[in-house]
Amino acid sequence: MRNFIAYTAARVLLFAIALGVVYLLGAREVLAVLLALVISGLVSFVLLSRQRDALSASLVRGAGRMRSMGQRLDAGAAKEDHLQQAPAEGPASAEAERGAAEQRS
Repeated sequence: MRNFIAYTAARVLLFAIALGVVYLLGAREVLAVLLALVISGLVSFVLLSRQRDALSASLVRGAGRMRSMGQRLDAGAAKEDHLQQAPAEGPASAEAERGAAEQRS
């Protein structure tokens, strides 16, 4: 989360600086915003590569944790299903054995 906040704050700061420079150079309204977006995007591509890499790594770690949590949940659900099926099979098989014993007599 810290990497996300740092990267986003840096991007917003670069945009604000670019918007200020473009505004001082005479661009107004939509043109100023569009130019600031392009300029800040290009500058952030060069200047914020470390922060972007750190953000990407933290996102990959988070996705890995989510994936492993899903696997643990699936394993737990399978174990729970097995435990729920075992008692249901127990009395049914006991009744079947009693019925078979009665038929033999």
